[in-house]
Amino acid sequence: MHQKFRLITLYHQGLTTMRPFGKGSQATKRVLEHLGYIQIDTLSVIERAHHHTLWTRIPDYQPDYLQQLVRERSAFEYWYHAASYLPMSHYRFVLPQMLAIRRGESPYYANVEAKYTNHVIDRIRVDGPLKARDFESTTKSAAKWWNWKPTKRALERLFMQGDLMITDRDGMEKVYDLTERVLPDKINTSEPSLLEFSEYLIDVAIRAYGFTTLKQLTHLRPGEALRKALNTILQQKIEQGSLIKYPIEGMPPVYTTQNILDTKINRPAANVRLLSPFDNAIIHRDRVQQLFEFDYRLECYTPKKKRKFGYFCLPILYKDRFVGRVDCKAHRKIGDFELVNLHLESKKISLDSFIPHFAKVVYRFAKFNDCQSIRVSSVSPKKLTSMFRGAL
Repeated sequence: MHQKFRLITLYHQGLTTMRPFGKGSQATKRVLEHLGYIQIDTLSVIERAHHHTLWTRIPDYQPDYLQQLVRERSAFEYWYHAASYLPMSHYRFVLPQMLAIRRGESPYYANVEAKYTNHVIDRIRVDGPLKARDFESTTKSAAKWWNWKPTKRALERLFMQGDLMITDRDGMEKVYDLTERVLPDKINTSEPSLLEFSEYLIDVAIRAYGFTTLKQLTHLRPGEALRKALNTILQQKIEQGSLIKYPIEGMPPVYTTQNILDTKINRPAANVRLLSPFDNAIIHRDRVQQLFEFDYRLECYTPKKKRKFGYFCLPILYKDRFVGRVDCKAHRKIGDFELVNLHLESKKISLDSFIPHFAKVVYRFAKFNDCQSIRVSSVSPKKLTSMFRGAL
């Protein structure tokens, strides 16, 4: 039963075939609309997580594709369960959080003084789109100096409460403009009810994963009111026949559709993927452990002496199982892509089949990271070192 649901979720995540969403910038738009969000991360030891996640599903993906969607107003940045890119058509469903901050119902950014938010709004209204650095003082004169930290928090509050939107990025620097100048005219800006918001979360999860659980739906979204609303919508959908509740051994009951259960999904023949630690398929750690028996934790925030696998390990997906992880680092100045620590954890795979496919993916990934050579520093088990070094 677990294998069936592994295939279901990998299929719905776009990880069972090479080009499930097509090619180019339009494929990027289709991935974003299908998955509902792509998490943003600033760590750059390898290509950043949002680009990595898209590259995993779009073989010819280029980092500019995502920003192109933002510029053409097909995508926007905001908070999903973390900083993310979302389809512009989903804008209405970030309004509850925006308005909670604006109305003072949220504790976040509550102590930002109005003089700073007014200053930021006035500057952007007159000068056009600005970066945070545009508010830094060019003089230490007290008469002309706007305190930098409060001004930066004002920018963040205005963004979080919906008065500003990120209209572009210069590297990782955000460019802010007034929402009224960015948001397309036809976007629905009516605040959804809690029940409407709950239905949205359920629909996104079913589309992106093929099934969901209540814990997955409430991931980083606390509150008894939301939990009750989700339970209400789930029960309504079960009564209407649009969802079924299905038991899986060792997991909470899952919610899915009969059509999804009846769809035949072939097991990938020799599919190797290196997933970002923030990939949509891996982000729910408990679910990955229960379904794939793979215990994954990101260790970049763990003290070096306590790390078990490495600073920025990527889960290795082979066919329908996670078989190991590899800690990677792109030395871009010298064009060298380093496999700092490669850990192969499954003994149930044919190395003669796995290694060539793994090597092919690593070559592609190195190129995506602007590297031309590959270096294998450490392999576990050690007896496999010569095999992997030979292949790479």
